[in-house]
Amino acid sequence: MKINLTQNKNLKLFKIISEAAEKNNQSVYIVGGYVRDLLMKRKASTDIDFVTEQSGIELAQNVAQDIDPKLKVSVFKTYGTAMIKYKDLELEFVGARKESYTENSRKPEVEGGTLEDDQKRRDFTINAMAISLNKDNFGDLIDPFNGVEDLEKEILRTPLEPAQTYSDDPLRMMRAVRFASTLNFTIEEHSLEAIRQEAERIKIVSMERIMVEFNKIMLSEKPSAGLKLMEQTGLLKLVIPELIELKGVEEVEGQTHKDNFYHTLEVVDNISVNTDNLWLRWAALLHDIGKAPTKKFVEGTGWTFHGHEFLGSKMVKTLFQRLKLPLGSDMKYVQKMVKLSSRPIALITDDTSDSALRRLLFDAGENLEDLFTLCKADITTKNSKKQEKFKKNFEYVAVKIKEVEEKDQVRNFQPPITGEEIMQMFNLQPGREIGILKEKVKEAILEGEIPNEKEEATKFVIAEAEKLGLTMS
Repeated sequence: MKINLTQNKNLKLFKIISEAAEKNNQSVYIVGGYVRDLLMKRKASTDIDFVTEQSGIELAQNVAQDIDPKLKVSVFKTYGTAMIKYKDLELEFVGARKESYTENSRKPEVEGGTLEDDQKRRDFTINAMAISLNKDNFGDLIDPFNGVEDLEKEILRTPLEPAQTYSDDPLRMMRAVRFASTLNFTIEEHSLEAIRQEAERIKIVSMERIMVEFNKIMLSEKPSAGLKLMEQTGLLKLVIPELIELKGVEEVEGQTHKDNFYHTLEVVDNISVNTDNLWLRWAALLHDIGKAPTKKFVEGTGWTFHGHEFLGSKMVKTLFQRLKLPLGSDMKYVQKMVKLSSRPIALITDDTSDSALRRLLFDAGENLEDLFTLCKADITTKNSKKQEKFKKNFEYVAVKIKEVEEKDQVRNFQPPITGEEIMQMFNLQPGREIGILKEKVKEAILEGEIPNEKEEATKFVIAEAEKLGLTMS
């Protein structure tokens, strides 16, 4: 099969690489994801991998020289690879190789090999195709494992025996799920069974590498496809067991509760329609994480999950630490979303006080819209009338909050009187009294006792300071 590269925007570059290889008696092929995406007519990747049956480093250096002698080549001698950043592209050159693995490591012993050897070591048939850039067969597709056929059938299959493929490099199990989720492909039956069989091997892979794949699943159009595959194969239990704890429905005295695991998957899919924000999607994934440990049957009331949001937000930190996810602002954002995830629902009554609305505004701050996006995604009832009612209720709360915000301006609250000003008023050094007075001002504004204005706040501070035995200087 011949691939027509004449219309390819990188044709000129491919010709330069072809000529550089020819001059130095080297072979060269485009391999991997770029070939797959080209055949699928997907948006062309900016990462292009090239394989030569000689030295990848030498080929990269020659190509760089031919493009522009000033072009920098990053060399990774350990792996026999070299990279060139050219315009908006990352070009990686590697020597074809054979690999052999030991049981306790996914880092193989490597030796030089042929293109065929290199194709055999690829994870899936759809990633094991190559396009020749050699002068005598420029544009020929080399497809020893029928990757084109698998692309047409939309299936994921390993080039070699699947159990061995996954055992050798267990990260490939996560990649299988990721490709199934992002490409909307089916994992071939023997391959799926092999993942179940080899799932425990995922433990030898670093959590950082697992999370790179997991986050790509989370950013796919319908993350539940990948999450369900992880659950079915046993991978999810090994990576995030807290989610598996949400599975199942218990019944006591004829009363049941919803299956919080499948509800969570629906919420993640719902939110993914409205946002590409990875961490808001994570908040959706973890919003009910505290329900398993707080689940309780109360006589006369039924099933309760008291405090699950508070416990869930605390669990987020433990999870992020174990999963080697960022522990800064991203984690704090997810914690905040989980903690506040039930608050707007509690405000859906006609007699909701302005102070309750002000407190939500204050606590959510700049993330209020994200919180509402999460709450709307949390509506998973199949009853269309109920769904419509819930959505209207949210709109009602949103309008009320907007009115309060315009009147009281407490979102991203900045106290109308600062600690420094209080210190000057009463000739104080930094101390607990300043904190007490600032807190009292904040509470008075949130409760609606005083407006969010400097003059009123100053009068209020003078009155409260007197109660603490402080007088103005």
